[in-house]
Amino acid sequence: MALSMHTNYASLVTQNTLNNTSNLLNTAMERLSTGYRINSAADDAAGLQISNRLEAQTRGMSVAMRNSQDGISMLQTAEGAFDEATNILYRMNDLATQSANGTNTTADQAALDKEFTELNAELNNIVTNTKYAGDTLITGAGIKAGGVTLQIGSSSSETLDFATTIDGDVTTAHTQLATTVQALDISTTAGASGAMDALATAIDEVGAARATLGANINRLDHTITNLGNMVENTSAAKGRIMDADFAVESSSMTKNQMLMQAGTTVLSQTNQLPGMAMSLLR
Repeated sequence: MALSMHTNYASLVTQNTLNNTSNLLNTAMERLSTGYRINSAADDAAGLQISNRLEAQTRGMSVAMRNSQDGISMLQTAEGAFDEATNILYRMNDLATQSANGTNTTADQAALDKEFTELNAELNNIVTNTKYAGDTLITGAGIKAGGVTLQIGSSSSETLDFATTIDGDVTTAHTQLATTVQALDISTTAGASGAMDALATAIDEVGAARATLGANINRLDHTITNLGNMVENTSAAKGRIMDADFAVESSSMTKNQMLMQAGTTVLSQTNQLPGMAMSLLR
């Protein structure tokens, strides 16, 4: 190339190379300082869009896990109430069976009926005052007045509708405890005999409700496990897109630092080329 005063081609090439090296060095240092490979859309536009979708899915599934755990807590509260109701029904059935025996006097039956009545009052208390987060849990329409839907996934279609799984059995059990059993009287032999049949039915209905609640609790346990697996693997996929590889970026930073040093030295030398042209005029 001709020796020129106006255009120092070697210097321009060196400056351009230094600018590119500087950009690469800044990128490597930014990734090392943030820990992310993608710090702006310009770094990887498609990768950013993909990672955003994965992040939204991961966050949604994490919330769904908490939703499922809350659902389990609510169902366990209801199942615990029915468990105690079952114990009370057992005792009431014992009293009815005892009262139905012909050896009892009227006074004996009246005494048995007193305990029976108090147990009935406690059954009514369980049905009325078992609450979760301030809402009555066991109602004539199902759990929390019926129609509760748990959001157990990151999409709107991933739900558990109690109307189709739980409410029917809870409604039947509620009717038995709040209506049928409340009307029983064991102060007479005939009343005690009829109470035995009614209590046997109530025990079966409450047991069915408990079985349904237990089945859904087990289902939610599996839901949580599956969500945890999806969160784990989706997070790993997002990490492969977003996270910086420190080994690669450290190597890149070291390489570009050396290139910057070499380029700066060469630039200093290329800037001296016009001075060589001046020496020809001496």
